[in-house]
Amino acid sequence: MSPTPEIGKTDPRRLRGLVDRSAALAREHEVVSVFVGIAGREGDLLVPEFISFVESALRVEDAIFSMTRERALVLLVDVDRAGAEVILERVRSDFQNRFPVAASLDVSVQFYEVRQGIHPTAKEILPRIFTRRA
Repeated sequence: MSPTPEIGKTDPRRLRGLVDRSAALAREHEVVSVFVGIAGREGDLLVPEFISFVESALRVEDAIFSMTRERALVLLVDVDRAGAEVILERVRSDFQNRFPVAASLDVSVQFYEVRQGIHPTAKEILPRIFTRRA
C-alpha cells in the first residue's frame, strides 16, 4: 500500500492518502508510523533545500507532502517516535556537514506517532506538528 505516484507532492488528496495509509498500517498490520512536521521561517532559502535533502534521504516506503516552500509533512513508516527523532537528527546533521552555511538553519521539527487504536485525521495532526515551541 504505497501512495499514488500520480498525485503531486502538494495535492491535498496526497495528504489524505498519507493519513489514511498510516491509520491502515496501524490497524491492519500493527505497524507504527510517525508524521514529522518540518517548518522554517518564511522566505528562508535554506528551508526548501533542507526539505529536498530530507526527501532524498527517505526510504521507498516513506513519503513527503509539501505544504509550502517552508513547510512539509513527512511520513516515516515502521518507525516509532524515538526512531524518527534519531533519523531527523541524523539527516539534519548530514545536511549541516555537507553545507556549512546550514549551521544557521532554523527549522522546527515536531512529531506525531500513529499506533494501533489511533485513527488520526489531518485536522488533528497538522496543528500538533506545526505549532512552534519556544
